[in-house]
Amino acid sequence: MKYKIILLASFLGLLSACSQSAESALTPFPPDYLPTVVALTGQAAPVETALPTETPLPSIIYPTATPTIEPGFNDFAQIRFISPGPMSSLISSFNLQVLLISGESDIVQVDLLGEDGRILQRVLERVERNLSGKYRNFDLSFEIRAVSEAGYIRVSTKDEFGRIQALNTMPVLLYSVGSNQINPPGNTIYERTMLEGLEDGDEISGGVVNLKGLFWPFNDQPVFVDLLLPNGKPLSSRVLDFKGIDPEAFETTLPYKITEPTRVRLTIHQENPLLSVTDPDLLKHIYVYTLDILLNP
Repeated sequence: MKYKIILLASFLGLLSACSQSAESALTPFPPDYLPTVVALTGQAAPVETALPTETPLPSIIYPTATPTIEPGFNDFAQIRFISPGPMSSLISSFNLQVLLISGESDIVQVDLLGEDGRILQRVLERVERNLSGKYRNFDLSFEIRAVSEAGYIRVSTKDEFGRIQALNTMPVLLYSVGSNQINPPGNTIYERTMLEGLEDGDEISGGVVNLKGLFWPFNDQPVFVDLLLPNGKPLSSRVLDFKGIDPEAFETTLPYKITEPTRVRLTIHQENPLLSVTDPDLLKHIYVYTLDILLNP
């Protein structure tokens, strides 16, 4: 009898413990709670996946390393790469973040190029021109046959006549497997051309455009300077040779002959000799800087 009493007491104690455990369990989520959690998680996601493309100036995590500013190069580039930075290791897909001033055509073109210049992906987007710059991000994907190869991110804008208004290039490393290793942008956020005494919209008379300034070469290739008419034909041209890839001062003249006031685009550009595939429109340009100026006879 004593054994039965002990057994019954133990059984009642077990039932009591189970009841307390059930009462202390978490209250089930309401039916609409899970979508709310997902939405909040999306809002807390990293910048490169959560920001809408229409956000003009988002909260961007800039690199902690302070870029070294070369003397005289302190103007932000018209096409400024925020992420990834130069020689980042990238797999498909990755997010490109830029802060840019669109050309007069309001069309921005983003190209992801393979090491030979073939187009792995091209994106065209209409972006309203704003001299303060517009933030944009693009999801880029690619397929390569090799395990890895060099690549380039090229962003360009055009004016209302279809002439290149600005072009900038970021060299990267593309991998078929692995994980993204993102480098900071460093000095690439600054414009590579600095001109003295000449600004966009200036008027020039006398038959000669005098140029003086600094240039920061991408490579050891010649730098071409042109005065382009609205139809894209050069009115005057010069070729500049620099000693290496360090910033260097230059001075030259562009003589011209006209009979009436003519608006031209002063264009400074350099080519990428590593590309074997030539784009029919952008050629092998690796960098283009331009100003719109009015020439008087």
